Amino acid sequence: MSNELITVLDYIEREKGIDREVIVKAIELALLSAAKKRYGEEADLEVSIDSKTGNINVMHDGVDVKSGEFGRIAAQTARQIITQKIREAEREVIFHDYQTKIGDITNGIVHRFEKGNIIVDLGKSEGVLSFKEILPKEEFKQGNRVRALILDVKKTNKGPQIVLSRTNAGFVSRLFELEVPEIYEGIVEIKAISRLAGERTKVAVASKDDKIDCVGACVGVRGSRIKNIVRELQGEKVDIVRWSDDIKEYVKAAISPAKVASIDLYSDEKKMDIEVDDDQLSLAIGKRGQNVRLASKLINWSINIKSQSQGTVITPDAVKSDKPESVLDKISGIGKKTLDALVEAGFDDIDVLNNSTADDLTKVKGVGKKRAEQIIEELKDLT
Repeated sequence: MSNELITVLDYIEREKGIDREVIVKAIELALLSAAKKRYGEEADLEVSIDSKTGNINVMHDGVDVKSGEFGRIAAQTARQIITQKIREAEREVIFHDYQTKIGDITNGIVHRFEKGNIIVDLGKSEGVLSFKEILPKEEFKQGNRVRALILDVKKTNKGPQIVLSRTNAGFVSRLFELEVPEIYEGIVEIKAISRLAGERTKVAVASKDDKIDCVGACVGVRGSRIKNIVRELQGEKVDIVRWSDDIKEYVKAAISPAKVASIDLYSDEKKMDIEVDDDQLSLAIGKRGQNVRLASKLINWSINIKSQSQGTVITPDAVKSDKPESVLDKISGIGKKTLDALVEAGFDDIDVLNNSTADDLTKVKGVGKKRAEQIIEELKDLT
């Protein structure tokens, strides 16, 4: 038994990454439980295992007992508890392992689709990539390889749940670290990122070495580095902005490709009015206000755009929102809380809804059977 136990301990420690002492404690508890099945809960019992030799000692009222005397039921109990404890220990190892990786990029394979989520096989565990965390118009099929940011790790009854994202700004930051050695080595620093996933991202960078051009390093020879990043982001436009501690210079770079005529600062309120020529106005604002919004978020100042000849001030809030209308917005009688709950559960995507049943929708908090049936019915008319 001792040689078999040592072999098992070596295997679990090597393959599962679980500390040997954790397994030994689990086996001791299992054997103690088995002994109590045989001798009663009140019996004076003591169990110890030598982790080096594998020798098992069970004492009952100070007398050594052979493990074979526990009986068939006791042995089954011991086996079940050992299996359970090893599973729990393995889950703890995975949980703590991935907790240290939050904010890193991981690679996996699309395993299945579940309740509006993509379940990704990461090897030792599974990741959850909800449809709101993938890029617009991005489609995955079973078996596809996928790259994503580890956003969070949660404990559940089924084990660690690894939350993944491809829309988080941190995903872009990590891609730059992978593609640009100067960023990975700390020579070039990412100062700020503002992102509208699937549309456009602005990345502010600065160099700690005067001999290295931060923008050129990120672009790469003939644009090789930035092209790799854009390809991973499914064609999302990426603007590399030269950071400056001079806010006027910084905003000029941030609002690019538009050219700025003049800037009025209101430092106490962290607000500014930017004046541009008429032919630069649409560039400064950008498609549905993307450019000015992202620039404002990047520099962390409120920006108002003013036309030089007309004198009209355009604020980002006055521009049509970038948020696309959800198909759920067209369903009658859905309150904001219910709408938010459905969106949170990943049911704002037309393809997901078309493949869902009323029973699927009733699993969302606040959605009853009648409401679920109404949504499915109205959806047929919309599509």
